[in-house]
Amino acid sequence: MAIVKMRKLNLIAMSYDRDAVLNALQRTGAVEITTYADTENTVIPVCDCEETRAKLSSIENALSVLSKAVEEYSKENGGKTELLKDGFCVSYSEFVSAKDNTLEIQEIAKKIHAMVDEKNRLTGNLAGVLRQKKTASVYSILEVPFTAFSDTAHTRGRLGVVPVSMKDSLQEALNGQELCAYSLLNVADDEALFFVSAHKSVATETDGILSAFSFTDAPYQGEQSGKGVYQGLEAEEKRLQLRLKENAKATYALREKIRPLKIYCDYLAFVLEKQETSNKLRETDQTFLLQAYVPVDAEERVKSAIQTATKASYVDFSDPTEEETPPTLLRNNKVVENFESITNTYSTPNYREFDPNGIMAFFYSLLMGFIIGDAGYGLVMALAGGWLWYRGRVRPTGMSRLAGAFAIGGIFAVIWGLLFNSLFGFPVFGKGNSLMPDPQNDQWSLAGIDVPSVLIVSMEIGLVQLCTGYICRAVQEWRHGNVADGIFDGVLWAVFSIGVGLLIVGFVDEANVPVLGTVGAIIVGSTLLLAILTAGRKEKFFGKITKGFGTVYGIINYASDVLSYARLYGLMLSGAVIAQIIAQYSGGFILSGNALLIVLGGLLLVVGNAFNLVMNLLGAYIHDARLQYVEFYGRFFEGEGELFSPLGSKQKYIYLMQDKQGS
Repeated sequence: MAIVKMRKLNLIAMSYDRDAVLNALQRTGAVEITTYADTENTVIPVCDCEETRAKLSSIENALSVLSKAVEEYSKENGGKTELLKDGFCVSYSEFVSAKDNTLEIQEIAKKIHAMVDEKNRLTGNLAGVLRQKKTASVYSILEVPFTAFSDTAHTRGRLGVVPVSMKDSLQEALNGQELCAYSLLNVADDEALFFVSAHKSVATETDGILSAFSFTDAPYQGEQSGKGVYQGLEAEEKRLQLRLKENAKATYALREKIRPLKIYCDYLAFVLEKQETSNKLRETDQTFLLQAYVPVDAEERVKSAIQTATKASYVDFSDPTEEETPPTLLRNNKVVENFESITNTYSTPNYREFDPNGIMAFFYSLLMGFIIGDAGYGLVMALAGGWLWYRGRVRPTGMSRLAGAFAIGGIFAVIWGLLFNSLFGFPVFGKGNSLMPDPQNDQWSLAGIDVPSVLIVSMEIGLVQLCTGYICRAVQEWRHGNVADGIFDGVLWAVFSIGVGLLIVGFVDEANVPVLGTVGAIIVGSTLLLAILTAGRKEKFFGKITKGFGTVYGIINYASDVLSYARLYGLMLSGAVIAQIIAQYSGGFILSGNALLIVLGGLLLVVGNAFNLVMNLLGAYIHDARLQYVEFYGRFFEGEGELFSPLGSKQKYIYLMQDKQGS
């Protein structure tokens, strides 16, 4: 486990070779370009990225629209959606040849956008037709032309609708109106269709009555009938729906273009990255200057790539200065690398500190296994997590590596589960044969006070990790050349933690080793006194005193950190209790002999344990990480590093494979 040593690349080459050089550097996958310092007689290259950015946005928009349309069509028609998956393998030669497909890709994008515009237009028209159809539905029973409801020489006729809730009230009002007749023609949805005919002498009064009941005149006139209008709208609806289906089918027919679109998008993103990199370069009239960080083991490969790309160049590799902070490249074995993302979630290790992931991985797995504390749950974690990790071993993702971390935690859970005599809540070796204390019932007398025994075990585990953290602090200080700080801020407190651990064991009556309490007290007292005397070693007179008092006060924080490990006991106890309850009831149902209860017991055993495992795993992941971040890393971890990000290494859709020449 290590943070890879970096070398600093200084390159000067001809300006006309810049694109070829950047392509060669990207192909190595081992060069992170940094900002070149302001140098006399040089300027920052001018590069307008907006055109490329707009082109990428347009192509990505077309890809997104096409992918969504294909997914919707597949769901409705039972098609396959394999092409929608990202992360497919693409050779480097196929990747760089994407530039030759520019015109074809632009035509595809134009066609997709045209289809989207047509779909939007058709959808808008269909929505309008459906609104008109709803309005026309109440008139659909009319088989005579609308002219049949016109005025006569002595009467005024009005055809229209009122809300259904006012239908009866309107009829009552019209019944009391002289020289007026009406007919209720239809009731549809929430409207009632009326034809009202009144003598022109009472037309004004009749209009007032109709207005009072929100009467709305028919929007149709002429020789067309209500039935004809409705049938025409139905025909238009079918035509638009057919066109929409044809549009969806035609869009789905472009599904084979998803792959080249994704490749081109990632290629265009790389082109944009190269253009944006110009801000980090410097140039003269004929040359450009570049600085970058390169892993030490890739130095020769990078030099060879540059020499292949350009015949006129100056290449120099040097060690970074103390004032420079190179990016962090972590290189661990297959087990530890699964835990790197957990550390990076907190903060990436600084380039100049040691990689803590190997130590953290052990403690993280140890504590996760302790929290789960069941061999059955651990077996499920190991198998399921291991399977997910194995599937993603070629192209690891954050999810596959987290699954790997859970699988390793599951192995520790199996060990702890056997020690606690628990397999899905059932005793493995028979009741009462546990190698570890019973977390629910066993208590130890600590200085005369009855305390849950597993709680004491939890705190002792915490002291071991705190002690390790202080040792890491010492190593960190010694790496920086601070020998005294490593001794007094690291080793001294590690010995203090050992003393506290011995003191607790000595005070436990059941341990029956009071001598450890005496030894522990001596260690704690002497190391604390030494810590007080040396705390202000870098301060002047008054500062020495205040620093000493600060050390005494810091014991409160130390005690708080130790007590933080009590959460291990709490989480473990809650999971153990639920597992035992599930085991008790499901076992009783299964052994009852009743077929229905046997099925119910089996369901309870599976569903109950699945729920308990998920909840335990969620709590273990969060609280275990908190103990690493606060209690453990708080002792020594510097962080604030930046992960090594080589030029062109971030693909959104594809997995770029390096061929032999670029590997």
